[in-house]
Order: sequence, then structure tokens, then C-alpha cells
Amino acid sequence: MKLMKMMIALAFGGLLAGCATVDTPSRNSAFDPSIGPNAAFSTGQPVFSETMPSFQVTEINVLVPSALIVSEENVYYPRGDIVWRGEPFGDRHAQVKAIFDEALARGTAELQGEVPVILDVTVERFHGITEKTRYTFGGIHSNRFTLAVRDAETGLLLEEPRSVEADLKGFGGQRAINADLQGQTQKVRITDHLSQVIQDELRQPEGFENPKLGLVQFLNNKF
Repeated sequence: MKLMKMMIALAFGGLLAGCATVDTPSRNSAFDPSIGPNAAFSTGQPVFSETMPSFQVTEINVLVPSALIVSEENVYYPRGDIVWRGEPFGDRHAQVKAIFDEALARGTAELQGEVPVILDVTVERFHGITEKTRYTFGGIHSNRFTLAVRDAETGLLLEEPRSVEADLKGFGGQRAINADLQGQTQKVRITDHLSQVIQDELRQPEGFENPKLGLVQFLNNKF
């Protein structure tokens, strides 16, 4: 009973938080070159304009910190930063990096804008679903990473670095089996999803909009 009350309270709190006013214009704000790099960084704080430039990605640096904790527990909600069962047991940090490398390269391949940039991506969380969850009711592929966009020539920030939440519904039961038979494995689905996420982040003024996937998602991202 206490657990149920806590979950209801948390869900209600999440709804209230969702109604709060958020100052979003600076989220994808571009660096204003007219101000000059020395002025922009003299106080340690970059100065950004409100425009959205068109990018051409020349380099992508993906970091999966070794400090991220891997969990191999076969429970509904394992504690850890990386939970991944979409590939055979191995170096999970390397597997996650390979997924991001492929997804971001594919997602930025068609961006042929005027501004050459370098992307620095640091993975903060990569939660697939465990065997126990996948073979029952499914769950949430919970992904979070930090994105920084830098000028390819000067190395200076062009946008304010931001944390991106990129969740995806994880199939369960027969739906998961059917998806696998059609080639839509967890790895394929997550790679395709992250590819679209990075496109939205670099093309849309407000970036990728994380879908609302219910109470399970809220609890995943809260704890």
C-alpha cells in the first residue's frame, strides 16, 4: 500500500512538473559570432543567439564513460546506468558506443548545411529491457545523452550543450517475438530511433520531443 501511494504521488508530481513554464528558446540557441569568441568566453559563459543554423557534421565523438555502471540482473527494473541484452554478453560499454556511432553517423549523413560542425556526445544512460521484461509485458528503452555542437574550424561551442532524453517503447511478449522475426530487433529499433533523434536535435528549433510513455517511463527517468 505504501509503495502504491508513493507511485501515485510521484506520478502526480510529474504531471505538475510537466505544467511548469520552461524557458526553451536558448535550448538550441546558436553561438553568435558577431559578439566574438573572446567576449563570449571571457566570463566562462558562452553567448548564444536565437537562430538555428544549418549544419554539416564533419566529426562525431561518442563517449561512454567507464564510470557508467552495467547491470546484468534479470529483473524488471535493474539498478545501473547500462542495461543491455540486445547482443551476446560482452563489453557493454563498447556495444553501446557502437550503437551510438552507427546511429549518429546515419542520422547526420544527409545534413549538408552551411556550418561544418563537430558533435561531442556523452552517454549518460542506456537502458534496454531485460529478458524478464521482454518476455512478459515489455518496458521502456530509456536513453539519455549530452550533446555539444562545436565549430569544426575553431572548436568553439555553437550551441549550449544539452541533455537529451530519447526514450522508446520496448516490446514484450508475442509482439517482441514478431518484431524479431521481422528483423526489428532491439538493436535495430534503438539504432533507428537514435538516428531520428539526432536529426531532430540538429534540424528542429526545439530538438527531439521525448514521447510520453506513461508511469513506467516516469519512474525509469526519476530514479
